[in-house]
Amino acid sequence: MGKATLSVKAPAKLNLFLHVTGRRVNGYHELQSLFTLIDLTDTLHFTVRDDGLIRRTNEIVGLPAEDDLVVRAAKLLQQSTGTSLGVDISVEKVIPSGGGLGGGSSDAATTLMTLNSLWGIGLSQHKLIELGMQLGADVPFFIFGQTAIATGIGEQLKAFPLRPVYYLILRPNLAIPTPLIFKDEGLVRNSPVLGDMVLREGRAQWEQAKFFARNDLEPVALRLFPALANLINDLKEAGFAFRMTGSGSCFFMPFLSLEGVEATKQAVEQWLIEHKPSLSVEQLLVAKGL
Repeated sequence: MGKATLSVKAPAKLNLFLHVTGRRVNGYHELQSLFTLIDLTDTLHFTVRDDGLIRRTNEIVGLPAEDDLVVRAAKLLQQSTGTSLGVDISVEKVIPSGGGLGGGSSDAATTLMTLNSLWGIGLSQHKLIELGMQLGADVPFFIFGQTAIATGIGEQLKAFPLRPVYYLILRPNLAIPTPLIFKDEGLVRNSPVLGDMVLREGRAQWEQAKFFARNDLEPVALRLFPALANLINDLKEAGFAFRMTGSGSCFFMPFLSLEGVEATKQAVEQWLIEHKPSLSVEQLLVAKGL
C-alpha cells in the first residue's frame, strides 16, 4: 500500500510597512517591518519516503528543483538532524513569484514545519527559525506564523495582533531583483525604529484600513523603474493609492470590506482598459489578512 500524502497550505505575506534602520558591517540590512499573513496560498503535497531521497515531483517553469527553497529546506532539515527518511514534494503555485509576497519563503517554512512533524524530529519553533534563517530573511516569519513586528535582519519577531482587513494586490508585469534595491546608494538606511506607543497608533490606523509609516524600498524601486513609477503615480492621481510590499514588484491597498475591495478592483480594471499604461498589470488579486 502506498504511503499517505499530506497536503498543506503555505500563505503569502504583506509588509504593511518596512523601515531600513541600519546596515551591518557584513552588508546585511537592519529592518523594522510589520508582516501579516494573507489568504493567498500555495499548496504543498508531502509523501514520506523510506530511502532518504528528496524529490520535487512536478515541474515549475523557471525554477529548477535544485534551486527550489522547498528542496533546499528539506535537505537542510535532513542534514541537520541525520534522519534517514526522505520525501516527495509537489508544489501548486498560486502566489506570484518575485513579487514581494514571500511565496518561496513560505513554501520553505511550510516544508520545515511539516517535515519536522512527518519525520518525527520534534525540533522546537526556535530551532526551526534558526534553520530558516539559513534559507532566507523572510522564512523565520512564516515559521512564527502570525502577524508580527520583525527587527534585526528579520529574524527577531514579536507578535502584533491585528484585526484582519482585505487587500487589493496589484502585480505589474515586472520582476524586481531584491539585491538591486538593497545595494542602491539612494536607499534610506537610517529610518527610526518605531516605539510601542507609535506602533499602537499604527495598529489603530491599519485596523481602519489606512496606511501607516512607509516602505523605504519603494522610492528606490520607483526611481529605478520609471514605467512602474508612472503606473503607480497615475493610479494615485485617479484615486487608487497603492503601497509596495517587500522589494516589489507587487503593490497593495487595504479595505474594511469585501464589497469595497471588489468594487475598487472593478474600477481599477476599467481604468487600466481606458488608460493602457506602458507597464501592463498582470494580475489584480483580492486577499484577506489572517
